[in-house]
Amino acid sequence: MATTDLSGQIELTPAFHDCDPMQVVWHGNYFKYLELARCALLQRYDYDYPQMQASGYLWPVVDARVKYIRPLLYGQALKVQAEIVEWENRLKIDYRIRDAATDQVLTKAHTVQVAVDAASQELQYVCPSILWERLGVSRP
Repeated sequence: MATTDLSGQIELTPAFHDCDPMQVVWHGNYFKYLELARCALLQRYDYDYPQMQASGYLWPVVDARVKYIRPLLYGQALKVQAEIVEWENRLKIDYRIRDAATDQVLTKAHTVQVAVDAASQELQYVCPSILWERLGVSRP
C-alpha cells in the first residue's frame, strides 16, 4: 500500500447530553464521535456520503469495534484521529480518541465499510476506482 497520509483529526468536547448521570460519555455516543471524524476525513478527499451516493455506491458500515480504555468525561477536550488503513477490498478506518491536554489514548476503534452498487444492491468485492482516485492512491 502507498505511504500517503490518509489521516485526519477533529477536536471536540463532550456535551452534557452525551453523558450519563456520572458525567461520563455514554458508550453508544462514542460512535457519534467516530462518525464525525470519519466524515471530516472523507470530506478531505471530496468523497463524503453525498459524493459516495452520487458516484453510484453506498458504503454501509459492516463492522465497528471500540476498545474503551479510559472514560471520556463531560467538558474534556478531545482529539479524534481517523486514518484510512485499508482501501483495496473494503474501507477500513482506525480511530484514536485522545485527551487533548495530555495526548493520552482514551479509546481505540475501527470501522469497516464495503461498497455496494446503488442500482443493483450488489456487494463489490474490490473497491470501485472512484475511491482510489479520490484518495490519490494507485491500484496494486
